[in-house]
Amino acid sequence: MYGFRRPTEADIALVNDWIARPHVAQWWIDGTGGPSEPIDADILQEPDFNTWIVSLHDRPFAYMQDYNPHLYTDHHFFDRPLGTRGIDQIIGEADMVGIGHGTAFIRQRVAQLFAEGTPCVVTDPHPDNARAIRAYQKAGFVPYGEVISPEWGPSLLMECKAK
Repeated sequence: MYGFRRPTEADIALVNDWIARPHVAQWWIDGTGGPSEPIDADILQEPDFNTWIVSLHDRPFAYMQDYNPHLYTDHHFFDRPLGTRGIDQIIGEADMVGIGHGTAFIRQRVAQLFAEGTPCVVTDPHPDNARAIRAYQKAGFVPYGEVISPEWGPSLLMECKAK
């Protein structure tokens, strides 16, 4: 249903525009609690880090990334099974928020990761981001452990395991 394509350098400005929008900047934050730094083209070259532009009917509306947390021994998802993928995403277009698209495209991408052999998918929304937490729960994620505070702020650990 949703299209996932790799972003190009030409898409960086679009993603950064989305990151700066108030409904995204509120949650896509850095270690000071402020809006995250803009992304640059280097993110397209990160090892074992996949970035995606998500679209519906050829309309780009979201950015998603998945990564291998086992590349970083101090990562808070390092204790999950080998092969685990971490995910993060934003819906950049405000008119696409709150109507089920987040749950649906997360579910679709997670199903693809499971089909590729991923045993577990993890994410870490801000514990006050009730909308994101509900979307993840509807997509099959469950909270585990305690709320942690990495450099970008409080995070609720959530996972979805392959069946």
